[in-house]
Amino acid sequence: MVGINEAVDAVQEIAAEVSPAPATFDQVASAADLRARLNWGEPALTIIDVRDRESYNDMRITGAISLPVEELTQRAGQTLESNRDIYVYGDNDEATSGAALQLHSAGFERVSALRGGLMAWKANGGAIEGRKA
Repeated sequence: MVGINEAVDAVQEIAAEVSPAPATFDQVASAADLRARLNWGEPALTIIDVRDRESYNDMRITGAISLPVEELTQRAGQTLESNRDIYVYGDNDEATSGAALQLHSAGFERVSALRGGLMAWKANGGAIEGRKA
């Protein structure tokens, strides 16, 4: 008879084969890269919108959390694990890159800047939410 621990181990091995982690994690990602990751079904990632709250409330990537850039490292440090896969976007690529650099400097290991931000996401057919979505 198989014990419960052996059964759990077997299920975890099968799950790892069915929904693998990405082979690579680039510091810059396209909207298509992020959509492909979300289509796995168990993405195990966090999307951070570093724009101001008004912009975030108007329109954002579905499921993104708001961490305005002035609060970014403090709040991220309080709520996210340093090895979490993070995708970040801001008003433009410069703001996005700056936010990604802040997170890296704060000890976050896997941060990817979303090239083109919200507009690239929309152009790629990504889901959005908010008052003006």
